[in-house]
Amino acid sequence: MSRPATYAYAAVAAAAMVCTLPGRTYGLGIVTEPLLKDLALDRVAFAAVNFWATLFGAAFCIPVGWVIDRIGTRLILSIHLLALGATTVAMTWVTTGGSGIELPIPDVLLSRGIEWVRLPTELFVLVLLTRGLGQSALSVISLAIVGKVAGAKPGPVIGVYSFLVAVGFMSAFAVIRSLPAAISGNWRAVWGAIGWILIGLAVPGIFIPSVRTAVSESNSVDEGGATLGEALATPAFWVFAVAVSFYGLIASGTSLFNESILKEREFPREVFLTIVTVAPMVGLAANLVTGWLSTRYGLGRLLAGSLAIQTAALASFPFVTELYQVYLYAVAMGIAGGMMTVLFFTVWRVAYGPRHLGKIQSVAQFLTVIASALGPLVLAVGKRETGSYKETLFTLAAISAVFAGVAFICPVPKRTPTGEMTHDRN
Repeated sequence: MSRPATYAYAAVAAAAMVCTLPGRTYGLGIVTEPLLKDLALDRVAFAAVNFWATLFGAAFCIPVGWVIDRIGTRLILSIHLLALGATTVAMTWVTTGGSGIELPIPDVLLSRGIEWVRLPTELFVLVLLTRGLGQSALSVISLAIVGKVAGAKPGPVIGVYSFLVAVGFMSAFAVIRSLPAAISGNWRAVWGAIGWILIGLAVPGIFIPSVRTAVSESNSVDEGGATLGEALATPAFWVFAVAVSFYGLIASGTSLFNESILKEREFPREVFLTIVTVAPMVGLAANLVTGWLSTRYGLGRLLAGSLAIQTAALASFPFVTELYQVYLYAVAMGIAGGMMTVLFFTVWRVAYGPRHLGKIQSVAQFLTVIASALGPLVLAVGKRETGSYKETLFTLAAISAVFAGVAFICPVPKRTPTGEMTHDRN
C-alpha cells in the first residue's frame, strides 16, 4: 500500500477512535456533574452504573475482532457509528422516573462487602450500549484499521494516528469548553449534539474501501502472524495488556471524577475544563516522539519509562497546592498517556504480525475495558471510605511502580520477514 493511502487510512482510523467519545469515561466525565444533579444520583451509585455497564460492554470487543479478520471494516464501521449515535441521543431522554434496577457494588475489596443500589433501568442499559458500541467495538475497529495498514514498522504511522486521535479529542473538549455555561452545563444538549454528529458520520463511512480489500490489493508480501493462542502464551502480551489496562483504570477514574478531585485540592471547574484540553495537547508531542523512538528502542523499555512518569505524577498529586503544579501533573500524565497509547497500538503488529491482528487486539482491548470499569469505582469508594482521594492515589502509584519494573525486564517478541518469532530485550 502506498504511503499516502496508509496515512489516509490512519486518519480514518483516528476519526473512528474520536467517535468513541460518548462511550468513554472521559467523555462521560464532561457531563457527570450536571447529570448527577439532574437525575439526583449518588456518586458511588453512578460509579456502579459505570462499572457494570463497562464490564458487560467489554463483551462487544471479542465478536467484532473476529468479524474484522474475516470480512473487513467498511460496513461494520458505519453500522457502529449509526448505532452509537442513536444510543447517545436516546440517553438524553432518561428521567429520574421509570423502572429501577438494583446493582451490586463489589465493595468487598475495600471495606464492608457487597452493597446494593437502585438505579434507573434506562440509564444503565443506555450507558451499557454506549460502552459496548463505543469504547469496546468501535475502538477495536479503529485499532484494526490502522494496525492492518501500518506495515512491518508501524511506529511512525501509529505515532501519526495517535497524534490525530489526540487532536480530535482535544478539539472536541475545546469546543465544549467554549460553549456558554448554560449550554455546556446542560448535559442533555451536549449529549444530543454528539449523538446526531455520529449519526451523520455513518453515511460517508459506507463509501470507505474496506481495509481487508485495500491490503489484499497492495503489493505487500504476506507477513503472516501469530495466532491468538500463540500471542496469549507470551509474557509480553500480558505485560503490555495489563500494564496499559492499569493506566486505563487510572485514566477512567480520574477522568470521571476529575472535577471532584481538583475541587478537593481547592481548584474550580474552569481548571478542570482547562486540564482536559491541555493534557491531550501534551500527548501530541508524546505520540509523535514515541512513534519515532519505537523504531530505535525496545518497546518494553519505553513502556517502563511511561509507567515511571505516571508513578511520579500520581505520588505527587496529593501535595499539589498551586495552579502551576496542577499543570505539571497534567503534563506528566499527558506524556505518560501519550506514550502508552502509541505503545499499546504498536506492540501487537510488531510482536504478532497482521494476520490475526483483529482477534489479538480485541482481547487486549477487552482487558482495557474491564480495567476502565474498575477505575471510577476504585476512586469513588476510596473517597467515601477515607474522605479523600489521597490514599487511593498513593496506592495506585505503588502499583504503577511495580508494573514499570516488570516492563523493563520483559522480552518483547518480534516477527521476522519469514514469520519467525524472536525476542527483543533492548
